[in-house]
Amino acid sequence: MTEVLPRVLAFAFVVVAIVVTAVIARKIMGRPGLSGLLSSKPQRRIDIVEQAPIDNKHRLVLVRRDDVEHLILIGGPADIVVESGIVARSPDAETKSTAARRSHQIGVAAE
Repeated sequence: MTEVLPRVLAFAFVVVAIVVTAVIARKIMGRPGLSGLLSSKPQRRIDIVEQAPIDNKHRLVLVRRDDVEHLILIGGPADIVVESGIVARSPDAETKSTAARRSHQIGVAAE
């Protein structure tokens, strides 16, 4: 009897370790099974670029899909597409635009 208890505890410990490892691997890979280990994740096609609250219920959301942006008003009885087919700005153009606005504001303030 005294030899059985350590073996049962060791077996239970191994089973728990396997289950915990499987759960952690599943969370990290984001996919069930071994397919998550062998294949790469697909490129994201959709992203929320920016959000702006209007009031307690409504929110403007700028969504980008395949380099095209859509402005959507959400939160009411029906969601409304405010503007569709907006050409997405590249990060370089956005940085230059922000720098130009800042330099213009600085120039106005200095005059």
